[in-house]
Amino acid sequence: MSEYHDLIAAERPLRVILIDDHALFRMGLYELMERRGIKVVAAVGDGQEGLKRAKELEHDLILLDVRMPNMDGLETLRRLRATGVVSPVIILSTSNDDRDVVEALRHGAQGYLLKDMDPDALVAALHSILSGKTVVAPELAAVLARYVQGSDRPLVDASPFADLTPREREILKHVAEGQSNKVIGRALGIVDGTVKLHVKSIMRKLGVHSRVEAAVIAVEKGLNK
Repeated sequence: MSEYHDLIAAERPLRVILIDDHALFRMGLYELMERRGIKVVAAVGDGQEGLKRAKELEHDLILLDVRMPNMDGLETLRRLRATGVVSPVIILSTSNDDRDVVEALRHGAQGYLLKDMDPDALVAALHSILSGKTVVAPELAAVLARYVQGSDRPLVDASPFADLTPREREILKHVAEGQSNKVIGRALGIVDGTVKLHVKSIMRKLGVHSRVEAAVIAVEKGLNK
């Protein structure tokens, strides 16, 4: 866990800045978070104002839309990082465009989530990101894989799959479909703690740092078919 995350006191509410140009969505998200004990320190409708608030206000996370007029979310993200804002930035958007997803992660976003997700899942994702994890909507794993295949980024060699046990390969297929440890455990008749251990082993063997990266490799190499 980074120094930034270590500095966050667990006993106080999570503090969030919302940057989204849609007023109704912004207001609804504000109320949703406040009801769940999350303190919204600012809710603004454009990137320039978001930059200003991020520099002025103490906060733990920034929730940022992609499609905004004048200065879109990706440019806002780039400027946040360029001006030294180190707090986690999470894209929350209706866009599942592969370029948006990958560019956001490349420029320092710690998460890319979709606006149609369950509110409780959103809150859980925010806490996971705050603990140092990168969280991407499960259905975007295939989008990431398609982008990697069409870019000049070196593809991950398929040989690490040879090191996976049959059970690990089976679990990886479920991970590639965006399933949680609990859902995988129910499907395979094992406890989710055992699934978690298998996932850690899979990540180690594939040389990746998150289950999203493992899912991308699985989709990319056709293991999920």
